[in-house]
Amino acid sequence: MKKAALVFKIPTTKLPPCTFYFSTSSLASPLYNITTCVASFKQCILDKSFKKGQQLHAQLLITGLQALSPAYTTSLINMYAKCNRMNQALLVFNSTPDCDRNVFTHNAIISGFVSNGLARYGIEFYKEMRRLGVLPDKVTLPCLLKGLCEITEVYEVKKIHGLAFKLGLELDVFVGSALVSSYLKFALVDEAHVLFDKMPERDVVLWNSMINGCAQTGKFNEALGVFRRMRKEGVPIDGFTVTGILSVFAVTGDFDKGRTVHGFVIKVGFGSDLSICNALIDMYGKCDCIAVALEIFEEMDEKDIYSWNSIISISEQAVDYDETLRLFNRMFNYGIHPDLVTIKTVLAACSHVAALMHGREIHSYIIVNGLAKDGKSEDINYVLLNNAILDMYAKCGSMRDAHLVFDQMICKDVASWNIMILGYGMHGYGNEALGLFSLMCATGFMPNEVTFVGVLSACGHAGFVTLGREFLRQMELKYGVTPSIDHYACVIDMLGRAGQLEEAYELAKTMPVKANPVAWRALLAACQLHCNADLAEIVARHIFELDPGHCGSYVLMSNVYVTAGRYKEVLDVRHTMRQQNVKKAPGCSWIELKNGLHTFITGDQIHPEANCIYSVLRLLTSRLSEQGYVPHLV
Repeated sequence: MKKAALVFKIPTTKLPPCTFYFSTSSLASPLYNITTCVASFKQCILDKSFKKGQQLHAQLLITGLQALSPAYTTSLINMYAKCNRMNQALLVFNSTPDCDRNVFTHNAIISGFVSNGLARYGIEFYKEMRRLGVLPDKVTLPCLLKGLCEITEVYEVKKIHGLAFKLGLELDVFVGSALVSSYLKFALVDEAHVLFDKMPERDVVLWNSMINGCAQTGKFNEALGVFRRMRKEGVPIDGFTVTGILSVFAVTGDFDKGRTVHGFVIKVGFGSDLSICNALIDMYGKCDCIAVALEIFEEMDEKDIYSWNSIISISEQAVDYDETLRLFNRMFNYGIHPDLVTIKTVLAACSHVAALMHGREIHSYIIVNGLAKDGKSEDINYVLLNNAILDMYAKCGSMRDAHLVFDQMICKDVASWNIMILGYGMHGYGNEALGLFSLMCATGFMPNEVTFVGVLSACGHAGFVTLGREFLRQMELKYGVTPSIDHYACVIDMLGRAGQLEEAYELAKTMPVKANPVAWRALLAACQLHCNADLAEIVARHIFELDPGHCGSYVLMSNVYVTAGRYKEVLDVRHTMRQQNVKKAPGCSWIELKNGLHTFITGDQIHPEANCIYSVLRLLTSRLSEQGYVPHLV
């Protein structure tokens, strides 16, 4: 009979070489039978003890007991597969007599491939199993469905469904649950509902699959409907049910219902469950209840990587970058090693506050621990991580470091090029930005909307007015990118910086897209720069019609009057702000020193060395005044 394992090649780069160590010194020599062998191999799986499993296998080979029964063979294959040693598992399978190979030994190999991230090889093995005439059972089909979901083979999932129907396994609780989950992963909610309603027996796992599947595909009302039906039918709720429902309220931002579920969690005694606490942190964070999320986090007796990632992400999204970095340091002290999600979140925080030293330390950690794969991995997660490093260096003003990372990246995407072009542009390196744009096009990458924001910004900061006009003209004709309000705002800013205020004003009035306050504010800032109060007043009227509540417009207009020496109008602007109940957001600044990041808000006295800081500040202000400096009044 033809051997299944010889049909395809095993990827040697992913599987370790097959080696047995015939060491039995640590084992006693009991009389093994089938029961004790199977139990011993199961214990090796539970202990993750591959070496003990090898030693037991060696002893059984030496004593001639390796062919006790197919059950022994299945347990041995399963032990090697669960310990991520698929070469050894295949060696055992191939050395097994044909008469002892059955659906259970085949299942152990298929499950091993799928659970070790080698789904395609598991599916190929299954096909060979079918060619040999071995019929699948209720264990084979869920393993196959999991593998097919990993390689996104929706058509094959439907074929497995047809086979399950033919074999009379469609309504088996395990096969049915796997089919429902598979359909939901492919957003086939109707198919999942039809099969779910047919199931004669629905356990809590199946109900949870429906709730979580609907939630993950954006069908939030359906998820809540399944939950209500579950409660109505008296199905007991477990932790997975709660986390599924909380994920719905996290996305929809339904604080009241989320808080109700929190009360239920406390009432039924789930309050200390780690996964539920993580889900509550996520839900409260996404509902903008940062204080409650932090309170739950601090009260947790046990915290895992997901707990830390949730609270760090929440603080970063809440623009509390100082707290983000503090939490990251606490996470290290707690003994939890960051993963890719943590690193990307903290790098984003470093970017926002220009914490270059922190960013460099994180980059060093990434290199030492091999997290970025030296820019050589094609995995999208690693490309995104390298892009986060690029973005951090670019926004911190260290374009030399950014370019070093960029040059080392073998796998780049459009975002990688955009980050570099935007970085060079914002720091005034117009020639470098445009040079990279040309290289990007020559390399075969198609520029997108973000690319042209970077190119036009570079033209504006470097004073390349003629080139900027030409890029705007060519965007749609040559590159197929329709100019948006962001692109027109860049050009208006470019013209304004160059002092061509009338042309900028005409473009703002006649641009073929709906005007927004951002474009007009760019022109207002140019009016301040070139001391044109008359045009500023006209521009301000447009802004106040579009966005009367934005404090930045009033501040800009006030500064225009200050520059022009029209202090009565400055008081009028302040009076209008009070009438419109517009309040200026307090200024905030950061400074990074060797002992950490220091945050300052206008007028605060929180810093422990505030007295010394303000004393030096008054000294500097007096020195500046002696040299003729007059500060803005707003």
